[in-house]
Amino acid sequence: MADHYDVLGVDRSATPEEIKKAYRRLARELHPDVNPSADASERFKDVTHAYDVLSDPQQRERYDLGPQAGFGGGGGGGAAGFGDIFDAFFGGGGGGQRQGPRSRRERGQDALLRLEVELDDIVFGTQRDIEVDTAVLCETCNGSCCAPGTSPQTCDICNGSGQIQRTVRSLLGNVMTSSPCGTCRGYGTVIPNPCATCQGQGRVRARRTIPIDIPAGVDTGLRLQLPGQGEVGQAGGPNGDLYLEVKVKHHDTYSRDGDDLLATLEVQMADAILGTSTTLSGIDGEVELEIKPGTQSADIITIRDRGITKLRGTGRGDLKIGVQVVTPTKLSHKERELIEKFASGRRGQGPELSQFQQGLFGKLRDRFLNF
Repeated sequence: MADHYDVLGVDRSATPEEIKKAYRRLARELHPDVNPSADASERFKDVTHAYDVLSDPQQRERYDLGPQAGFGGGGGGGAAGFGDIFDAFFGGGGGGQRQGPRSRRERGQDALLRLEVELDDIVFGTQRDIEVDTAVLCETCNGSCCAPGTSPQTCDICNGSGQIQRTVRSLLGNVMTSSPCGTCRGYGTVIPNPCATCQGQGRVRARRTIPIDIPAGVDTGLRLQLPGQGEVGQAGGPNGDLYLEVKVKHHDTYSRDGDDLLATLEVQMADAILGTSTTLSGIDGEVELEIKPGTQSADIITIRDRGITKLRGTGRGDLKIGVQVVTPTKLSHKERELIEKFASGRRGQGPELSQFQQGLFGKLRDRFLNF
């Protein structure tokens, strides 16, 4: 790589003003608007890069130190390195090992989305397409971060090592320290012509559609992991993961208890006394239901294997229907006479407390407080 001072045509002792004048002179001569030749275009890029380095005092200092004193990854001069000190005191050591340049490619971030599903969907599971706004690979540069037809160039400050080394005096003598190169940010390369589409990031924001499988039996709070469906990393790095946090929507008729479905059935007093049969509309089809004579409020009618498919394992839960006997509040004159006639034949003691029944209390509590 050509020396920056030679590119600008100035001495190494040139003042900032002399460097600026040299750059302006060459820019007027080589600018693409003035000189459209390919050779002039390449020289103009070199001149601009040289000026960017030499016009910045800190970068110029690093550049000046690099070739002469072993800075920027070159061989060392007479100064003792950090490894030499470890060798002297501890019989050799890894202190002299240097970190190489870090990669521009980084793993993309994980993403978390909240997914609302219907209760009907989780009985057997379902498929759905979701749209997400995320980072995707830049199609213009394919993750290289460079404009088409160009490539990264070795950093001339650190000579591709990604590290800048300095010699500092200490009580132990001269010690060489290392820090990431400020020009290339530790990558070891610079991108003189970044991709215009992604601004040199290798990725862009876009909306994409992802097909997902919602397994049967999922419940609110459960997280589904979709490996590799998160954001693409910088410079085309591997994708992160996508996590979907499930929320099951409220259903007007059915609720859930583990793998069981729960529902409330209102039964007229006459049907509860005499018994009847009925057909209900279930989540997965019609349900034939037999109401036995003498059915009481808080009785639970269980329909086997008509609940939710188990998330882990086989089989389904049950459909549990809690009975609520409806007592009429408005009676016609004839209805009232019939009820009174019925009651007169069964006249006994008035209402009274009965012996406490744990099972009945549990049914009432679970049925009417938890639904």
